[in-house]
Amino acid sequence: MWRGERLRVVRVEDTPEHPAFYRVIWNAHVAEFSDLSPQDREHCMEAVVRVERVLRERLWPAKMNIASLGNMVPHLHWHVIPRFEGDAHFPYPVWAPVQRASDASELARLRQALPELDRAVAAAME
Repeated sequence: MWRGERLRVVRVEDTPEHPAFYRVIWNAHVAEFSDLSPQDREHCMEAVVRVERVLRERLWPAKMNIASLGNMVPHLHWHVIPRFEGDAHFPYPVWAPVQRASDASELARLRQALPELDRAVAAAME
């Protein structure tokens, strides 16, 4: 959805229970955040903050989850995930077992917001 010289932002489309799940991905292959220079770390975290702000301002989540795991793919990336009390996993991580069926009206609201949300995230990165 957006690509810069050092990083890119994608919306994760393989998590239907969490349609507004984004990733900030470092372009160069590094496994750990500490592999980056201080300037690159600052640039990376500023990108994470920009994505988070757009999601908070537009979706009003109950909580934001930000994670950098890389256990399956050892390439530096940050998950930026708005969480809602009616989501299938709340209050546990999105990777935890399902707790309940997601609130269908909330999922519909989120899915309807995606085109504008994508544009707002891309604009925030400029």
